[in-house]
Amino acid sequence: MNTYSRREALKTMGYAAVAAGAYWNAPSLLASPLASPAPTAPVAIGTCKTYDSAELLSTLDRMFDQLGGLKRIVNGKTVAIKINCTGSPAYRLGYLPLGDSHYTNPQVLTATVHLMGKAGAKRIRIVESPWSSAYPLEESLLQADWDPRQIASAASNVEFENTNFLGGGKRYVRLAVPFGGYLFPAYELNHSYSDCDAFVSLTKMKEHETTGFTASMKNCFGITPCSIYGGNAGVDEPNEDPKGGRGILHGGKRQPSKIALAELNPTSPRQDGYRVPRAVVDLIAARPVDLQIVDGVKSMAGGEGPWAPGVIAVQPGLIVAGTNPVVTDATCMRLMCLDPMADRGAHPFEHCDNMLLLAEQAGIGTRDSNRIEVIGARIQDVAFNFDEAQSKLGIPDRI
Repeated sequence: MNTYSRREALKTMGYAAVAAGAYWNAPSLLASPLASPAPTAPVAIGTCKTYDSAELLSTLDRMFDQLGGLKRIVNGKTVAIKINCTGSPAYRLGYLPLGDSHYTNPQVLTATVHLMGKAGAKRIRIVESPWSSAYPLEESLLQADWDPRQIASAASNVEFENTNFLGGGKRYVRLAVPFGGYLFPAYELNHSYSDCDAFVSLTKMKEHETTGFTASMKNCFGITPCSIYGGNAGVDEPNEDPKGGRGILHGGKRQPSKIALAELNPTSPRQDGYRVPRAVVDLIAARPVDLQIVDGVKSMAGGEGPWAPGVIAVQPGLIVAGTNPVVTDATCMRLMCLDPMADRGAHPFEHCDNMLLLAEQAGIGTRDSNRIEVIGARIQDVAFNFDEAQSKLGIPDRI
């Protein structure tokens, strides 16, 4: 499919679904199992002990080849790479660089951009909705001690876009949830998420206070602009100077800006462990993720950022890549010695719904290890127990 037809098909499918009112509410979806199994796809696991550029390039190149080659995903295309810069860059775990603990590591991004350029990507746009910022994305990256010039020089036609507000676009784009949505039937997003032919989630392998764990799926929670879904979002119009986090999606104390559709059920639980997993699944259905890259070379255990109690630095020495976000994240959980089949109330989902289960029931992908082909390193040989890493240091679990 050429560039024009793919973008227009994505928009048209979304608009048609909303216009027709073709959505189910969450209870009816959960009560009606899929007639056929959720799809699966291979996942590549690589071991990588450092962020040395040569080691990263060789590891990623081999993993992409194991998935069928990067060229088939990016050649001749505009590629959007969603990185993860959660929280203010002022939050640090001790004296560690942010990319060694909870941010996407800039060296992993640089290596990925370089390989995509070699594979024929026409344009590469780095996208993120940084905390409390309507500045150019490059400015936020500089505050995190990144060098945007190094990333931009890794391939031709590399751009940056802060998607926390309208940014460089002329209007927001409404992307509908094909299965109807758990929380909202559609989402208003920065143009970058439809103005691309391939969408990539490049993030960290971590635990998470709200969703139990975070990898490629949860990273996509951050594609929503705080100008519309944030705590100080405008009422009649988006607030193009957004501050703070996505309070509307977390707690649901109010509806988003009127430019967006209201949520499906305003009487549903106002609890983030209910709402955030559902928003995540809505978003990866509305904006499908073509490639997932999860950095577990260095990370943290106990939470998603330095603000979480009891977090420690860890070095699993792993990278995971796949083409189905549910399958990829289920594999990440197994590498973390967590159970992707666990229900709410069981670790790590003590206080939240399992977003993998919700995504599986929505027909996006399987979490069943019996149906997942793992290529490269064997899980039993390289798995890293995040909980055990904390207990060895005498740090109590965050729950």
